[in-house]
Amino acid sequence: MARTVTERSDVLPLLAEVFREHGYEGASLSLISKATGLGKGSLYHFFPGGKAEMVEAVLAEIDGWFEANVFRPLREAGDPAAVMASMFTTVGDYFRSGRRVCLVGALSLSDARDRFAGALRDYFARWVQALAGALTRMGHEPETAGALAEEAVGGIQGAVVLARALDRPEVFARILSGLRERCVSRP
Repeated sequence: MARTVTERSDVLPLLAEVFREHGYEGASLSLISKATGLGKGSLYHFFPGGKAEMVEAVLAEIDGWFEANVFRPLREAGDPAAVMASMFTTVGDYFRSGRRVCLVGALSLSDARDRFAGALRDYFARWVQALAGALTRMGHEPETAGALAEEAVGGIQGAVVLARALDRPEVFARILSGLRERCVSRP
């Protein structure tokens, strides 16, 4: 039975999970249709550009969430140490303590990387830049802040992969805790 979807945005969380689970190449229209409850005609109505447009919409949704909940607070916070601590909690929740695949990271490692390179690069660059800015406001030298921001974002991404591969969410929590401590500590 087809699901009633009134807005394109209603289907984005379902699409995101299909792409997280199967990747871009493995997410056939049949799998997408089954997961969303929408027929191919309805999918093409919402996404005339097909699967590529679906991923672009999902990436834009993820980007908007991170902009509102991670990047903007890091850029605008009056207390950078507090917002960095909050960032680690927010990210831990978003990645479900390491149980949820980072779709942006997964696409960055897949054959689809070149197709979505701009969005993928922008997401990570903005995260590193926002975090580096907060670290600089805490008193780190800009070069050191940039390196620590890259280490933190890379560490978060690696923690997601490692926790999922080992099926041990406590690994994710431990790595995030160590990264939080390093970032929140004053220079």
